[in-house]
Amino acid sequence: MAAAATLPELPPLTPLALVRSDDGALAAAEALVAGGRHAEAAEALRELWADIRHDPALAFRQRLALSWAELYRGELDEAASLLEHADAIAQSPRFDAADRAEVLFRQGCVAFSRMQPAEASALLTRALDLNDRAPQPRQRLAARAHEWRARCRIFQRDVDAAARDVERALELAAACGDREVESHALFQASIVAERQEQLLMARCYAEQALSLQRDFGNGVAVARVLNNLGGLTFLMGDVEAAEASLLEAIETAADAGADGEFAQALNSLAQVYLRTGRPAESRARSLRAIELLQNRSDFLEEYGNALLLVAQSLHVEGEPSAAAEWLDRAEEAFVLVGSTSRLATVWVERADVARTLGDVDAAAELYRQAATSLQDLHF
Repeated sequence: MAAAATLPELPPLTPLALVRSDDGALAAAEALVAGGRHAEAAEALRELWADIRHDPALAFRQRLALSWAELYRGELDEAASLLEHADAIAQSPRFDAADRAEVLFRQGCVAFSRMQPAEASALLTRALDLNDRAPQPRQRLAARAHEWRARCRIFQRDVDAAARDVERALELAAACGDREVESHALFQASIVAERQEQLLMARCYAEQALSLQRDFGNGVAVARVLNNLGGLTFLMGDVEAAEASLLEAIETAADAGADGEFAQALNSLAQVYLRTGRPAESRARSLRAIELLQNRSDFLEEYGNALLLVAQSLHVEGEPSAAAEWLDRAEEAFVLVGSTSRLATVWVERADVARTLGDVDAAAELYRQAATSLQDLHF
């Protein structure tokens, strides 16, 4: 609240031409954010701050846009700080409940990127409730909040709840005619269908999302959809098409300067190589992913996946002791993520390594540990 008290008021005689100029420059920077050009957007938005900080409306927009750019660059602490300032600005009577809901929505996204799905879900629910109470609720905001809450539900393995959020996001996107929001909701619909083992439907949703995202030119979003589409295609048995999709995802992410998405696609390609008898090629891709993700707390699960893939490739090549060392690192990462399913995968791989080394009792205990961790009931 202190930030709101110290924020200078709008000068009474601001030249109209200057206001229009600043508004246009801010809109151009916001367009960079929408296009996934987050590094450029962050630079442009910071340069604008000195000129717009005295106008609460423009300052609020700048804080929101910059927080979104920093979120996608992995600067989560900076994004959270910017949103605290945005929240302080939004407490002014000139802003309404929908503005404050915008802040809560983005705070939920930051929490999810920090691997805090329960907190993220709570923040997104609060954003939806607050938006509903606004004089003019924003359908686009509601659609985005439902789409991001679906991500939380998927992470928590509550697929039915995720499906309900996706359905609502699609309804709201259609109601407000926002094709970009629809594309993101379709992408989550694809993931939900995949979790439900409906691979044909999952691919259909992913292809629709990809078609829309190509129109918007957001390289980050295109790379993500191509990555998942590659995985789906591989699961459906078309290795050649899967590799093509993943190589395009890698190229697209690299062009967009999106290290996280670049690493995700590298890991997916590594998985394909590992499952098709090419462990050395798999390891090379995963080692590159590890380099890209070492300092990305928002991609900690993907970092753990890369470590696990290196371990698996070493085990396949007859180096179980070396594999065990990489499994130690993978387990540490997944403990931080709090992912039971990923930890179970590590324990199964540990069991396989122990069996290779001749320790049958240790292998049996690890298999039991993995199976028990995935049980829904423990009594």
